[in-house]
Amino acid sequence: MNRFLSALLLFLASSFCLAAEPPLALTDNPPARHIVVPGDTLWGISGKFLQQPWRWPELWRLNREQIRNPHRIYPGDIIVLERDSDGTPRLRIENARAEPKIYGQQLTQPIPSIPPNVINPFLSAPLVIEQGQLDDAPRIVATQQDRVFLATGDLAYVEGAAADVDMWQVYRRGRPLRDPETKDTLGFEAFYLGTARQLEPGTPAIFEIVTFKEEIGRGDRLVPATPPPLINYVPHKPDQAVDGRVISIYGGVNEAGRFSIIALNKGLQDGLEIGHVLSLQRNRVVVQRNDEGRKERVKVPEERYGLAFVFRCFERISYALVLQSNGPVTVNDYLRTP
Repeated sequence: MNRFLSALLLFLASSFCLAAEPPLALTDNPPARHIVVPGDTLWGISGKFLQQPWRWPELWRLNREQIRNPHRIYPGDIIVLERDSDGTPRLRIENARAEPKIYGQQLTQPIPSIPPNVINPFLSAPLVIEQGQLDDAPRIVATQQDRVFLATGDLAYVEGAAADVDMWQVYRRGRPLRDPETKDTLGFEAFYLGTARQLEPGTPAIFEIVTFKEEIGRGDRLVPATPPPLINYVPHKPDQAVDGRVISIYGGVNEAGRFSIIALNKGLQDGLEIGHVLSLQRNRVVVQRNDEGRKERVKVPEERYGLAFVFRCFERISYALVLQSNGPVTVNDYLRTP
């Protein structure tokens, strides 16, 4: 019973600490209003008003359902900063298109949460695969004559492709993604290569390479292409404490910067969801010599240096876009609740 009570008290105390937020802090000289223009994002607009952009839902007074389905904001709308009777800041939208007009141009699209061109290739491409998941996936068994590797317009011969699917994505399995603490294999990184169109079904079927990011060759696998999901969550911080680590930087590089894609060792089972904003904190050890001239390792206190936006979640892994960074992001850096 004592253990149960102690655990309950600790849980309540941690919940209280997470819920106790300081007042909203506006930027220095925030604009009284902002006219939305093409190219704006929810994140970019929030940075014009707030020192902590991830607290955007509070400024809008949004509930959890509105966070997942935010008000659509269009170019031409006017966002007005005002204060309630208690002096607490809030935003509201004025529609500048009140009078009926006839437009001869394409319908305007609502502004996205973050720059869509950066993450679109990663929304439908398979990023994480389970052990053995691709064993039965269609495979390139041969290339056209005089081609070792394939590029746009080249032909590939594929075994196991469904005859009723036209467009496919091409990839190969990458290195395993391991938890830096438990050493468990969380999955395998799928290296996205490009797209291919099925020209003639058969055994093997004939495919034409439509686009490619990297050279495509014999043994690479295919999956049916699916349109990217249209998800536009408002950037917001998690309700619970997050203690994650950077386990991979997409593209096989050692360091990342702004608009880079990173993988972290937390996913749906840990309560992460699309739209969560996490702080990046440096995990650094300094090697120096002590008074006796011997090398020693000194762990430097964590240093917060950036923010990342979670845009795709799997069961045990999530992918995030680095939106702010005052230095390079490296593997094993921490991701925390901001």
